[in-house]
Amino acid sequence: MTTTSRGATAGGARTTTGGGTATGAHGAAGAGAGRTGTATGTHGGAAGAGAGKGLAGGGATRGGATGAGRTGGATGAGRTGGATAGRTAGATGGRGWSGGTAPKGARVTTTRSGATVARRSDGRVAAIHDSRRGIEVRHGVGGGRTVIRERADHSRVVVYRGGRGYVQHPYAYRGHNYAYRSYYYNGHYYNRYYGNYYYHGVYVNPYYPAYYYPPAYYGWVYNPWVRPYPYAWGWAGNPWYGYYGAYFTPYPVYPSAAFWLTDYIIANSLQAAYDAQAAAMSNPAPLTPDVKALIADEVKRQIALENAESQGAAKNQDPDMASSSIQRLLSDGTAHVFVAGVDLDVVDSNGNECGLSEGDALQLNGQTAQDATAANLVVLASKGGRECSKGALVSVGFQDLQDMQNHMRETIGQGMQELQAKQGQGGLPAAPAAAKAAPTKTQLAADAPPPDQNVQAELQQENQEADQAEKESNEAAPADIPPPAAQPAEISVGQTEDQVKSALGNPKDIVNLGSKKIYVYKDMKITFKDGKVTDVQ
Repeated sequence: MTTTSRGATAGGARTTTGGGTATGAHGAAGAGAGRTGTATGTHGGAAGAGAGKGLAGGGATRGGATGAGRTGGATGAGRTGGATAGRTAGATGGRGWSGGTAPKGARVTTTRSGATVARRSDGRVAAIHDSRRGIEVRHGVGGGRTVIRERADHSRVVVYRGGRGYVQHPYAYRGHNYAYRSYYYNGHYYNRYYGNYYYHGVYVNPYYPAYYYPPAYYGWVYNPWVRPYPYAWGWAGNPWYGYYGAYFTPYPVYPSAAFWLTDYIIANSLQAAYDAQAAAMSNPAPLTPDVKALIADEVKRQIALENAESQGAAKNQDPDMASSSIQRLLSDGTAHVFVAGVDLDVVDSNGNECGLSEGDALQLNGQTAQDATAANLVVLASKGGRECSKGALVSVGFQDLQDMQNHMRETIGQGMQELQAKQGQGGLPAAPAAAKAAPTKTQLAADAPPPDQNVQAELQQENQEADQAEKESNEAAPADIPPPAAQPAEISVGQTEDQVKSALGNPKDIVNLGSKKIYVYKDMKITFKDGKVTDVQ
């Protein structure tokens, strides 16, 4: 027998979305089915009836996320401050690195053709911005390429590593500006829907589901099941699963849908990373049970957010972008966890560059400054190599942070759809009858134009345009500017093996003495104990 709550009610949530998850409000409250009592959400706190069984959504004590970017961005001399897109002092102009923060030694040159080229300290190109074409080409530290094209009609084309991407078009809904992104996947075209919200000097695009579920379903996916249920995913024969075996282990049993959806999000993200041939694994910092529990908590908050949005949509209310966007996450005083959905280059608190890729986990803590356009996040899990190390404090621009939230919401939505279809099968508990009702399409999605049927061709065309932009920028490089001198490697006590390899490359020899290890380079020996540098000779 299963039980469910009546879902969450959240004060002030008014939104609509595409695909299925997140309820926005300034706090959420829910009453358990079959239990007496009512609950009321306020601007911060969450209230639950039925001995705490109600659906609680992102309650708030003041706080939000620590802001990066109060001290002026990065300069060519390598002084990095927090990320302030559009206000960086002479480093990248916002090109290449998240939020505009540049790493130590980075610099920007302008070619004879007018293109702007951002380079890393070793002279490698990080990004090319061709204003004539309206195209930007980013080369990630992990080897991937991202192409961004802003077109004259205010549409946008984004192509990621492996040819994935979308075409975004603006459209009007009830007198306000929204956007729909058209994707092509496995022979099908589909749309997703987003707001267009001006926050802290930048425009962000918060995601809205195309469908909302009945309240009983949100209660069923939010609250604990009557007991833990085992579930066999069937991933054993998939190459990505074996490849990331040292990084990700699924739960053996699932006490609630939030934990099932956590594994669903991670699995989909890692499969995308594998299919796109992301950077190889190297001494990963895996997704521990503690980290996965934090992700599951965030899944519950996003379910509560969507449930509150659905109640606003049922009353024919307009979406509340402040509630559904990262503004809530940056100001509600709650620590929030994100799972990266695309490759992203960031700069850590020491001014060093590192990468993020699909399936990495990060946590947002603290309060952002009033003028910040980026936030500081702590890396909780990564795949090693050129990726950011566990514990690194990195600056993520608000637009990229919004895309991280969107990735989680979109994937939760897919998972909720699959879970509703599979409930009562494969070991999963059966949902209550009221939770089995089909979702309802939102008016926001119904009023949007149909999917762009030329997505696949447009993505291919932009890749070709990017090739041409890179070729022309190389041909038109200023002859009077010598290549930048390589910055001397900095090796210090406490650095990890990955940080040393990133600075010096692979050693000639490795002496493995158990907890002690020695890296032998041409003119240097570095001793590690328990994975950290203890001596350099």
